[in-house]
Parts: sequence; C-alpha cells; structure tokens
Amino acid sequence: MALSKKPVTGMKDILPEEMQIRDYVQNVIKDTYRSFGFTPIETPCMENIANLTSKQGGENEKLIFKVLKRGEKLNLETAESESDLVDLGMRYDLTVPLVRYYSNNANNLPSPFKALQMGNVWRADRPQRGRYRQFMQCDIDILGEPSDLAEIELILATTTTLGKLGFKNFEIRINERRILKAMASYSGFPEESFDTICIILDKMDKIGLEGVSEELEKEGFDTSSIEKYLALFTQVENSENGLTTLCDTLIQAGTLEEEIKNNLSEIIESVERTKNAEFRMVFDPTLVRGMGYYTGTIFEIAMPEFGGSCGGGGRYDKMVGKFTGNDVPACGFSIGFERIILLLMESGFQIPKQPKKTAYLIEKEYPAERLCEVIAQAQNERAAGKQILVARMNKNKKFQKEKLTAEGYEEIIEFFRDK
Repeated sequence: MALSKKPVTGMKDILPEEMQIRDYVQNVIKDTYRSFGFTPIETPCMENIANLTSKQGGENEKLIFKVLKRGEKLNLETAESESDLVDLGMRYDLTVPLVRYYSNNANNLPSPFKALQMGNVWRADRPQRGRYRQFMQCDIDILGEPSDLAEIELILATTTTLGKLGFKNFEIRINERRILKAMASYSGFPEESFDTICIILDKMDKIGLEGVSEELEKEGFDTSSIEKYLALFTQVENSENGLTTLCDTLIQAGTLEEEIKNNLSEIIESVERTKNAEFRMVFDPTLVRGMGYYTGTIFEIAMPEFGGSCGGGGRYDKMVGKFTGNDVPACGFSIGFERIILLLMESGFQIPKQPKKTAYLIEKEYPAERLCEVIAQAQNERAAGKQILVARMNKNKKFQKEKLTAEGYEEIIEFFRDK
C-alpha cells in the first residue's frame, strides 16, 4: 500500500515562513506574561478520560479524541461499554490539565499561583477558517486569589500582549454568570432551566433577539417570562450605563447581590484606567461562554477583523474542589493563538528586524581538518548573538542562494576546498 502524503484532516503542516511568525509571537507572549509574574508550566497531552468527561467542558466533551486501552487491558471480546475500551483522551483545552496539576502539586506551589501554559490541544471539530483539530492554546491562570484582582491582572496581561503584537481597537466583552442566572430568575424561569436558557442566549449573535424569543417559545416557556426576559436586553441597549441599569433592576427584585455589580464595575473601571493598549471594555449581557465550569466573571476578546472571538476566559472557583474536595478560587484567560496568527499573516505582518542572518556554504569535498575551523568560527559568531547557518553547497548553488536570501539571510559566505 502506498503511503499518503496528505496531513490528517483538520491538522496542518507549518512552513518556515509561518513558523518564524509563530515563534516570534510565542516569545512576545511568554516575555509579556513573565513580566506580570506568571510562571511557565507544562502538562501531558493526554489525560485520564474520567477527568475529560466530568461534565465541566460543555460541548467540547463531545469532541474528545479518545485513546484505546493497550495490551492486556484491551479486551474487545468482553467489552460492553466505551469505558471498557477507553482510558485516556487527548486534552481539549489546558484548564482541566492545569486543575489536575494544581491539585497534585499545590503544597509545592506559591499562593496565589500564576500559571502560564502554551501547548497544543485537540478537538474533533469541523475545520474552518482559523479553527483546526490540532491547535495551540496560550493560557494564563491565577489560582488562590478570591478577589477581582485576578480578573484585572489577567485582562491587563492579555491586552498588553495583543497591543505589543500590533492589535488595536478591539473589545474585551465581559459578563457575570451570576448575572445571567439572576436575569433568568427575575423573569420567572424555573431554576432547572438555567442551562437551556444560556444555550439559547448564546445564539444571540447569529439569530438576534427575535430568534432567541422563538427558541424559548419552542422550549415551552411561559410567554410572560420570555417577554420580561427580553425586555432586560432592550433596557440595557437603551441605557447609557447598561451594567448599572440592569444590575439595579435585579438587585431591587432580590435576584442579585450588590457585591456582584460592584465587583464587575471595579474590574471594568480599573482596567480602563490602567490599560496600555488601544481597546475598550464592553459589558455584554448576552455573553455566555459554553464551558460548564465557569462560576463568575466571564470575558472574550472581540476583533472586528476576524468577525468573532479571538480568546476568552473566566472564573471557575469550583473546579479544583472536584479533584480535592476543597474549593480554590481560580480564574483564567486564553488567547486564540491560531486566529491571531491567521490575522497577522493575512495583514502582511513582518517580524521586527532581528540580528543579522549569515549563511556559511561549504563545498562538499571541503577538507575535514579545515571544516572544524569553519564550525568554530560559526560558534564564535553565535556566541556573540549572531544567527549563523552552516550548510553544504548544493549542485544548484544559484537556487540555494536565492532561497536563503528569501529566508532573510543577508550575507552568504562560501568556503571552497581550494581556497
């Protein structure tokens, strides 16, 4: 059987031009996040399947690449359910692995712990523009900080990074899961229907207010509750300060605590007053975020050029307790790395000028005793901070030199055996 040259559907090979941009962006992200006190960590690409299917990952749990048991553990003849066949899965995000990591190592970590993770994740999703089945995630998380200082630091670190990459005029949309619940309660929806209402509300961008109304009617909810619910969004839209107007209505009705309003207001005001990138904070009562583990503040990056979200996050105070029995306050923010790379490449992004690149081309029959001298020279140049490529000459030297020039090598030095 002939071997296939095609990459796996929804996954891609990365050519040198894109790889250079990816490396540059990763370095900017790491350097910026380190300046905010975040510490790099690493977790395995596979997790125990029970951790990945704990009903905290929302729709992503349907997209897991599952791994069969191996050797004697795998018995196809006696298997009666999927659990008899599968014991591991490829991670679909970096949050579940982080919480498992923290649960095992908390005694050896500072408190609060500010974690930085960059790594590939896998989802059996439908590939589309800016979305692949294997993709890089860049996460920062703060565990052990109960106050809104965590949200403020996460938003400032992320937006500072985007600013350094040249992005402007984007938005950080922000909401609170407890506000979403208070809105549903205020409108008279039964408490057990909260998840269903959020799933429908999450479609607002695509189907609009009328579409949300129709979906709620199809679910059999009371007409008066639907009208009262939708009126809240109209109220926010027609108000100068939608957050205050909405929260005051809910507080007066007894479905929301004033502290929640104050915390969200403080986050927005603090970020606006201290930001050093060009963006704005926007309260958005339609923002839901699909992950089942969010418990409080939620946020997303909205970029007009992309026409959708380029990252997001929120607070998940109950997740560590699923592993340890003791809840730990936690909050995180993830940059949509692949979408950022896509936008940069489509905009003709050029990496800022790097140290001079020099290529040493050595003739194939170059004497061995002199080869060490050339390599030693290259090592000295590298130690001085220069980028030196050492390679053998090709037969088509002209084409080889053209390719090196296209890759940014400003100087090409040739070494011949008879010179």
